[in-house]
Amino acid sequence: MKLQQTASLLIRSLIVSLAWLSTVTAHHVITYPGTRGNNLITNETFPFGMQWSYPCGGLGPTTNRSFYPLTGGAFAVQPGWFRGHSESLWYINLCLEAEPRNCSLPITSVFRVRGPVGDNPFPGTFCLPYLPLPAGLGLKAGDRASIQAVQTHVHGAPAYSCADVEFTDDSSKVPPVTASNCFNSTNLVVEHVQIVGSSAEIPISDNSSRTAGSPAADSSKAPSNTAEKRSISRLSGLLGLAALL
Repeated sequence: MKLQQTASLLIRSLIVSLAWLSTVTAHHVITYPGTRGNNLITNETFPFGMQWSYPCGGLGPTTNRSFYPLTGGAFAVQPGWFRGHSESLWYINLCLEAEPRNCSLPITSVFRVRGPVGDNPFPGTFCLPYLPLPAGLGLKAGDRASIQAVQTHVHGAPAYSCADVEFTDDSSKVPPVTASNCFNSTNLVVEHVQIVGSSAEIPISDNSSRTAGSPAADSSKAPSNTAEKRSISRLSGLLGLAALL
């Protein structure tokens, strides 16, 4: 009897573990300005996948850095590579060290991305056409940094990736932002998350006002069209009531 109970418990534990694993394999790829490298890998070192490893998804810094405007620029992601992430919260942070161990400078406040209903992988890209860099950092041309994307899933676990950049004030060095690398797929919805009591605004691309394949913005300039802006609220205190709009 005890043997049967033990076997039953083991089977239940295995079923729960497999179910959990099927929901935590969500991954993404930074397509602009370019990802640090392929971290869509599961192996003995990373049994649950590389992207669960802070700060940059298990990859060290690359020597193949992309030039990025000192004033801020575009940022594009494919969020639906693996299953289990039809809805997720996103954070974009700046890591100032050439070999970052800590990415604690938010470039945007939290926003939500929703894909097709279901747990299956899905195609699609979202693009933030202009990310203003935090003020007062004293950045200059030639400085190196990394931009970290954090995808937090419905169960709370985050996946990390980084784009390694070198800042420049020469716009001719920056990879062009075009309709093919900065657009919003029609099967994705980008929404802001409001923290009650806050008021800061950060521009992100507006999925409702642009069709897939249309250009998002010049990466070296802040968007002047108010239709390009969507309010993302910042946390104004240690405590707040979060309401997903």
